[in-house]
Amino acid sequence: MTALPAPREGTHDQRRANGATSGRRSLAAALLLGAAGAAVALIASGQTWARGAAAVGGGAVPVTADGRDVTGVPAALAVVGLAALVAVFAVRRSGRLVVSLILALSGAGAAVSAVLGGSGSTALDAKAAQTTGDASATVHALSHTAWPYVTAGAGVLILLAGLLALRYGRWWPAMSGRYERGTGPAGVKAAARRKPVVDPDRPEDLWKALDRGEDPTGG
Repeated sequence: MTALPAPREGTHDQRRANGATSGRRSLAAALLLGAAGAAVALIASGQTWARGAAAVGGGAVPVTADGRDVTGVPAALAVVGLAALVAVFAVRRSGRLVVSLILALSGAGAAVSAVLGGSGSTALDAKAAQTTGDASATVHALSHTAWPYVTAGAGVLILLAGLLALRYGRWWPAMSGRYERGTGPAGVKAAARRKPVVDPDRPEDLWKALDRGEDPTGG
């Protein structure tokens, strides 16, 4: 008769320890990716995305458009993503899942909108009409910079932070848990159990109670 293998002890604890280690690493990575992505997206959105020239009389006037002229979506979603990254630590369970999803979608939306907005000429045409005073004016010699793609890359960083939150967020700490610990009836009872007992017949206990600011007489 073949003996069944004995269950290995500590397997569950080992999985929990591995999950906690992965949680700490993923937390650091998500914070770095999310914060860096939001910062780069906000900076890149203020840079020149497109250049061109508008015809005025017999000459041409140079016109430029920055990211916010082209589309304000990446910058707005970067702010949303940064707020979601902070909010991840304020919620638990299903709330954390929803916030993590918002974080990931913010990054994806910022990346897509940057790519789509970085290849058009609508913003420059509007600048040309404003510069020349001719509503039908358009630009020529149109060129685009690399900033839209830098913004898209920043959106990808925010997306990666959201994916890490979705995958490992259950192992991350919650701010509410830190401040709720030790409060409420259960916390009060635990604190009462931890309070040292003062023996009035032991002078050293009386002195220790006085040092802690307690009334050794129990009054």
